Amino acid sequence: MTYCLGIVTEGGLVMASDSRSNAGFDQINICRKMHLFVQPGNRVFVILSSGSLSISQSVITLLRIDFDAGSGLAKADSLYHAARIVGDCVRRVSDIDRAALERDQYTFNVHLLIGGQVQGEEPGLYLIYPQGNPLRATDDSPYLQLGECKYGRPILDRGVEFSTVLEDAAKYALLSFDATMRSNVTVGPPIEILLYRRNSFKLTQYRRFSDSDQDLNIIHSSWEHSLRRAVEQLPEIEFSKPPPDGLT
Repeated sequence: MTYCLGIVTEGGLVMASDSRSNAGFDQINICRKMHLFVQPGNRVFVILSSGSLSISQSVITLLRIDFDAGSGLAKADSLYHAARIVGDCVRRVSDIDRAALERDQYTFNVHLLIGGQVQGEEPGLYLIYPQGNPLRATDDSPYLQLGECKYGRPILDRGVEFSTVLEDAAKYALLSFDATMRSNVTVGPPIEILLYRRNSFKLTQYRRFSDSDQDLNIIHSSWEHSLRRAVEQLPEIEFSKPPPDGLT
């Protein structure tokens, strides 16, 4: 299983991913799911991937070959165009592999997040589906998730807004990962998190958290203690007498 998260704010982007890849309980590996495509001063793209590892690696490889040759993402004139280029690569891989996979009862499964900025427009965030079509994050819904989403979503729904300060959005992202890892062992460290500052067109703030990282463990314990204190400080619940027998 995978958990990837992108948050877009007024100040820029937070992109985060776990690194656990598994094909059953006895086949758990570490695999990076964050991929960077940068032309300093002109464009920055961060792509997060989930689903079949072989499919996502093929998509990223095609994107990298084109980018290094000065085409594809290197020529995208907007983030929407970049999202469409990623979708086209998904369809290219689908044309190559889908029939053989489905013949052996394997689903063509890959989802990607692309966040970034092209010179002349604001930062943005898109989700790319297995069919290649994109979905954009909005000011009202400023985050997108991949993979094991449900455990890490409540903290995002309650706290993250487009106006959230970028550093605070990063904290929400780590708390979202903490909740997911606590409830699902198939999501796990190392956790990669990256902050992109609006109009900087460079990546300077990146962190990789191992399972023994002291800062990550402090965040985990501090959040648990704060949550317990918050519950204890809630107003007391007033209970009435039990209902008469026979009533529901």
